[in-house]
Amino acid sequence: MAESLGILTLLPPVIAILLAIATRQVFISLIVGIFMGYVILAGGNPWLGFLDTIQGLVDVFSDAGNTRTIMFCALVGALIVFMQRSGGVAGFIAFVERKLQKYEDRQDGSGKVVVQLLAWLTGALVFVESSISVLTVGTLYRPIFDKMGISREKLAYIADSSSAPSSILIPFNGWGAFIMTLLAAEGFANPFSTMIKALGYNFYAIIALLLVPVIILLKRDFGPMKKAEIRAQGGQLLSDGATPVVDTELTDIAAKEGVVPNLWNMVLPIVVMVLCMPLMLAYTGWDTARGVLGADAGAVEVFLLAVGRGSGSTSVLVAVTLSILVSMGFYKAQGIFGIRESVDLVLKGIAGLIPLALLMLLAFAIGSLCKQLETGIYVADVTKGFLSPALVPFLVFVVTCFIAFSTGSSWGTFAIMIPIAVPMSEQMDANVLMAIAAVLGGGVFGDHCSPISDTTILSSMASATDHVDHVKTQLPYAGIAGGLAAMLYLVLGLL
Repeated sequence: MAESLGILTLLPPVIAILLAIATRQVFISLIVGIFMGYVILAGGNPWLGFLDTIQGLVDVFSDAGNTRTIMFCALVGALIVFMQRSGGVAGFIAFVERKLQKYEDRQDGSGKVVVQLLAWLTGALVFVESSISVLTVGTLYRPIFDKMGISREKLAYIADSSSAPSSILIPFNGWGAFIMTLLAAEGFANPFSTMIKALGYNFYAIIALLLVPVIILLKRDFGPMKKAEIRAQGGQLLSDGATPVVDTELTDIAAKEGVVPNLWNMVLPIVVMVLCMPLMLAYTGWDTARGVLGADAGAVEVFLLAVGRGSGSTSVLVAVTLSILVSMGFYKAQGIFGIRESVDLVLKGIAGLIPLALLMLLAFAIGSLCKQLETGIYVADVTKGFLSPALVPFLVFVVTCFIAFSTGSSWGTFAIMIPIAVPMSEQMDANVLMAIAAVLGGGVFGDHCSPISDTTILSSMASATDHVDHVKTQLPYAGIAGGLAAMLYLVLGLL
């Protein structure tokens, strides 16, 4: 397929990306890109392309993992409504304000620095799942950032750049499970050990994660982010003409009248969701781990392997569902909401996140389309002939960045590039661990920069900012981290 279509395989994702940046209409851009892709697959027939586009959107739900992820994103809206209506967000804001009181009167902006560092630290610590990390940071800190005059674009950048990097550097989650599966398919006897050894070479993830506190502490924003910060300091939260991804009704819900603000009304749902994630990973992967290790293996050993073999999408969906149920009981016990009112709030939360669910649907659809077009394979094949042993890590990283940016999928890029990079580096006597890390870092880089990436979309949603504004403001920072990572791969490869 790649040989017959040639450069046409690049057309759908590239046009979707360019349209999204130029028009600020992400929905239309994705639909146009998907339609064009299916027209290409249909041999230029627009009618068949139209029918295949509809079928392609329907087929997204044939993948249980996609369906669970979309359901999870919609259900998170219920938690957002719960935490605001129950007075949890108000309680958290009051708590943080008390803690930061000594900084607020300072003229050097210490309060802003501290709250931004806390947001970054929160995102890094919630490493069990990048989606949960992004949504936690956005939900917790958006009201405080708004109050302190910090732009929502900055919040989206902090949430985005502390989620995927920490999830891949601390791989006791679905990310690690997926990567180990790919490494096992390449013949590694101990994929977990191989993955851990490769982490030290994952320069992009390390630099991207550490760059956030550096920017915060130096107070040296630049490019579009600097303009956004100046605008926010003047009291304008969003840029002119901006369209936040999340429904504004979902982010401006006042606490129920008569309810006393309570920090735990927000903390409990998040803690339940975060703790349930590794437990469900272990539960869904237990039988597999037991089969690998045998009946004599200890529970701790089985648990650690099971976490890496569990289903990420199942774990996320179960975690958010249990969190909602626990929250309903917790609020009922306090006399805040009855069951009927809680159900109404759940439905309101889901309705508020319908735009996100639609964006996720389109992102999955274009990712599936790129697989059919063999976009990543075409790019990899074109560049494969130019590689030399010294340049393998550098060029693998660059190619991976481009594929991830074009497809908007880091995991899809891992699946494409690891089977190419591993045997290639082995045959050419290059550093295999560095090549693996280059794939992982390049995938995260593309995931950060691409407007069709689900993680980028979630970051915009969680921060209630315009999606294209988030992409534009984050791109220069990601570009610095990516450039430094590329230089390190080039220098170390030549040594």
